[in-house]
Amino acid sequence: MNSNIRRQDRVTSIEESADLLRKGEFGILSMCSTENEGYGIPISYVFDNDRIYFHCATEGTKLKYLRSNNKVSFCVVGETKIMPSKFGTLYNSAIVFGEIIEIEGDEKREALMLFLEKYSSDFMNEGIEYINKLYDRVQVLKLSIDTITGKSRKH
Repeated sequence: MNSNIRRQDRVTSIEESADLLRKGEFGILSMCSTENEGYGIPISYVFDNDRIYFHCATEGTKLKYLRSNNKVSFCVVGETKIMPSKFGTLYNSAIVFGEIIEIEGDEKREALMLFLEKYSSDFMNEGIEYINKLYDRVQVLKLSIDTITGKSRKH
């Protein structure tokens, strides 16, 4: 997929892209609506090796679209810095392409624990209680990664 990036001098390695995915807090999940239009939403996530987890309510627009077409892209942008005098921006970004499925059982609970560790690690006991209380009212989605691409401008 890197061959599609026009500025090959800005392509980052898979390892650099994976590092950004590990450190990022939010990204944009892009999918196709049932009307065949683009639909992108900001969303929190957890990156775990070759997959990314998301959580959401058990019904809604996102699930409607994903159940119709589960092929997606997910983009995370790291730190940016505008360079007015150079008419440019310093940045790093990663885009993942793959398919999303809904998960249940042990994998769902493990994914929710990953969210707890990432976003609320100082509140593990309270978080476990929260997960147990709302477990049936949350859906967990798994993005199986087909391709990761990354790009950056460092100077």
